Amino acid sequence: LSIIMGCFAYTVWVIFRQKKLSEMKNDFINNMTHEFKTPIATISLATDSITSPVVAGDPSKVRRFADIIKQENQRMNNQVERVLQMAAIDRGDFQLKLSDVNLHEVIARAVDNISLQVERKNGRVSTQLEAERPVVQGDLTHISNIVNNLLDNANKYSPENPEISVSTRNVPDGVEVIVSDNGIGMSKEARKHIFDKFYRVHTGNLHDVKGFGLGLSYVKALMDAHKGRIQVKSEPGVGSSFILFFPFQVGTSQPGRVSASA
Repeated sequence: LSIIMGCFAYTVWVIFRQKKLSEMKNDFINNMTHEFKTPIATISLATDSITSPVVAGDPSKVRRFADIIKQENQRMNNQVERVLQMAAIDRGDFQLKLSDVNLHEVIARAVDNISLQVERKNGRVSTQLEAERPVVQGDLTHISNIVNNLLDNANKYSPENPEISVSTRNVPDGVEVIVSDNGIGMSKEARKHIFDKFYRVHTGNLHDVKGFGLGLSYVKALMDAHKGRIQVKSEPGVGSSFILFFPFQVGTSQPGRVSASA
């Protein structure tokens, strides 16, 4: 009888898990549709505007709308790349192009990229880059994406007047990077799932948060590939801190997973 009950309980658990995964994938598809619909609509409007006689005769306006088209196209391309990267990671079919990466330079560029969006919400991004040895072995593109993802999340999940900080320090065998914000925070239950693919934190009254639910699963996968670690500390209504550990040396990895740059 106990074996039958155990099998029944396991079957129920599998059914509920599959149902949850199905719901998360449906949410992903809905979000993806929304993410593409907005830039496509913007590109359409900008294209119509450029063909207007009033705009066509003004080179400055043509450049403005051309820049909008370029930016929105890049936005869609970035989203597609993220989905393709996650698919490659799932298959184990990707390589790290290792080189010496200065984390302070990566952080400075990422902060420059996000600052304008944060300032529009009357917020600010501060840095405390105290690591005396900020250079680690890693893939520059992926490490840049990791930092950009975390800063983008910190901004998206913060209300008006966001306060975002990035700090570094040397720890045994590597560098610790902490990205903190004063955003909506997360419950204990949410913290258990934030690195799951397609999972997105419930945002309550913060309705303009967009995304596929791939950002943090991508971050976690790439930190693992770099033989690093990621932790999160968060409280609802207080904010979140993501603590990253980057080792100085990635070391020996599985064949086909890591390649040294030329």
